[in-house]
Amino acid sequence: MTRVASIGECMIELRQAPGGQPGGLYSRSYGGDTLNTAVYLSRLGVHIDYITALGDDALSDEMIAGWASEGIGTKHVARLAGKLPGLYLIQTDDKGERCFFHWRESAAARELMDLPETDDILNSLATYDIVYLSAITLSILREDGRDRLIAALKRARLLGTRFAFDTNFRARGWPELNVARKVFSSAFETADIVLASTEDLAPLYPGESNTALLAGISSPEVVLKLAEPACIVRSAGGTREVRAEPLPKPVVDTTAAGDSFAAAYLAARLGGAEPEEAARAGHRLAGVVVCYPGAIIPRYAMPPKKAPRPPPSRKASQ
Repeated sequence: MTRVASIGECMIELRQAPGGQPGGLYSRSYGGDTLNTAVYLSRLGVHIDYITALGDDALSDEMIAGWASEGIGTKHVARLAGKLPGLYLIQTDDKGERCFFHWRESAAARELMDLPETDDILNSLATYDIVYLSAITLSILREDGRDRLIAALKRARLLGTRFAFDTNFRARGWPELNVARKVFSSAFETADIVLASTEDLAPLYPGESNTALLAGISSPEVVLKLAEPACIVRSAGGTREVRAEPLPKPVVDTTAAGDSFAAAYLAARLGGAEPEEAARAGHRLAGVVVCYPGAIIPRYAMPPKKAPRPPPSRKASQ
């Protein structure tokens, strides 16, 4: 069985009720880019473990129980005494676009690379077929923590693990763009698969064409999602544009569009699909996700699975 690890942060989510007014009702749940991807990977039949740090509070207990109910492994979730998860609030306009407010400076996940169990967690990365993380994952870590994680990924790759990097760029996490560019460059050099978007890369490389953006990513396999409903896929088989099919319903909420695309793409690749076919799978799932409110759609709304063609796992004997 193929195995994937997703590394990142899950936070408490407060979401304004549809049509709500300031001071009105908010719903509470939890979310985070790499957690959203983990949920969809699990629903697509991939064995997925989530790697993060939480507190020892009731809300952290609730998160772990919720992840387990989605089939996500939690053996590498560190628990920190006296700490709490981060918190964010979402307001959504009538076009489905979101505005975020964050409270995460003292969140437990920021200490993931500084714990007694960190060495064991990092050594475990070599037991996975793919390790997935995002720029948000790297943004919450201190410089030495980022370096420690990238070094562990390089060691794992020598043993056959593939590293998938999502460029999910949020300016608030990178107050110094030159630092962000340096970190992105290191991730591009290390990653086997880069899932990027022109929206993410434009603030870092203003004015660059799509061709230039692709040329600046040294990874052997790159998906560059465009402003229009399409992406460019570059792999050993060449460079091609893959367009999305028309949406089945009007857009309600763009939350987790990229996260779900990443999950479907990676699941398809693990199932033996070529990169262009995997990109179509990504478009298909993301196109459904944006038609529902929130990051995680109802199970009944998941697109039907295609017959898998799983290759032998390089980690099966470990």
